[in-house]
Amino acid sequence: MIATSLLTLASFFLAASGQLSPTFSRTLSRDGRCIYSFTVASPHEEASCSEPGEALAAVRELQRDRAAQQRQLESLSDRLRLLEAKSQGESLSLSLSPAPGQQGDVRRLQMEKLDLLRRLESMKQENMQLRARQCPSAETLQDSHQGRQSFSSLSSRQKTQPDQGAYNWSFENAGYQELKSEITEIPASRLIQRSNAGSPATTLHSSGCGMLEWVGEPVTFQKADNIAGKYGVWMKDPEPVPPYTRESIWRINTVGTDIRQLYEYHDLDQFMRGHPNKVYVLPEPVESTGSVIYRGSLYYQKRRSRTLLRYDMKTETILVRKDLPNAGYRGVYPYSWGGYTDIDFAVDELGLWVTYSTNQAQGAIVISKLNPNTLETQQTWTTSIRKRSVANSFMICGTLYTLNSYSNHNAIINFAYNTNTNSSKVLNIPFENRYRYNSMTDYNPAEKKILVWDNFNMVMYDIRLSKV
Repeated sequence: MIATSLLTLASFFLAASGQLSPTFSRTLSRDGRCIYSFTVASPHEEASCSEPGEALAAVRELQRDRAAQQRQLESLSDRLRLLEAKSQGESLSLSLSPAPGQQGDVRRLQMEKLDLLRRLESMKQENMQLRARQCPSAETLQDSHQGRQSFSSLSSRQKTQPDQGAYNWSFENAGYQELKSEITEIPASRLIQRSNAGSPATTLHSSGCGMLEWVGEPVTFQKADNIAGKYGVWMKDPEPVPPYTRESIWRINTVGTDIRQLYEYHDLDQFMRGHPNKVYVLPEPVESTGSVIYRGSLYYQKRRSRTLLRYDMKTETILVRKDLPNAGYRGVYPYSWGGYTDIDFAVDELGLWVTYSTNQAQGAIVISKLNPNTLETQQTWTTSIRKRSVANSFMICGTLYTLNSYSNHNAIINFAYNTNTNSSKVLNIPFENRYRYNSMTDYNPAEKKILVWDNFNMVMYDIRLSKV
């Protein structure tokens, strides 16, 4: 019967709505963004957890919305049961001796049923549309929260302690690291500024550049053979100067307290065999995995500081030192995997960039275009993307792309911020973390490839850009 089918549909919808975990709530804001909240027990006291009042208010609002929706669905279910009972009684009465007035009642009931069916179908379609958007499923988040024990960022208590030994890294639950941001994006109204005062009012043009559309499967080229290589960065120079070529490869293992070794390989064959052509000993130690090679220089962050360094490999000297104003460092605004990834260099078709965050930006990703010779800031953008909520980022044609997870096998590239239009866009581009611990993601504009350091493994991805 129709009413029985309706009751089944209502029960199915109620069951789907009940999948939300007590530790996870999500909703869709009026402007179309996915907003989610988590209640996660932290293994340590986190001094850097931001905006508790905002998160609590969001949680309460979501709970009220959920309760109202639950009441509405329960009322609808009760009404369907009564309608079913009434319909059965009317049908039995009509089959015996139909009265003239009852025919009108039956037609009215049938119309009411059809109207309820249309409403249920509409609610079902709306639910499917919401699930198809960028909000991650509750099951995926629960699996992540219950999952793996792995290396991660130091707790706020450990940040102030001196180094003890060569490998001063803490163990935390990887799911906790990915879930500790209450809201993925920072509301634009809460941002103090969209760009730094005094930045040149220039517009960057990316001739011949399109938007990222697709990322291929990873191809593994090398694997580190000891714990020092669990995290790291491997690099190619898109605009090399002699004696280096586009075939040259560099590598830095970043697990340790005094990272100074830069390994150089003549070509891919030498790199895959693991035999470096030369080993540089850097004058200043390296902080984390944010380094890049560009025009014959290594650009990296000096350990325990917000100082940017340009190291010339031909002369083996540091040519430029420049502090990045107000930038957080040493675990204040890292990516979700940790590793002191507060400051991250990037290279694309337009040149040299750096991504970071500041207290003024309230933890949102800040992008600065740099002069590669002087490290002077040419222009700055403040996005609405919370840095601690994304696993990594990279630049293509003046657009910042972010990765939603460093440990989920089936991750996605979830946001893009276009510096040419000062606008962000939600994406859903599949990205495979084959070895489930991605600590470095960079783009090589010369080869149109993405380079990744994934749990001891150095891998590369093909990409496709849209046509301009």
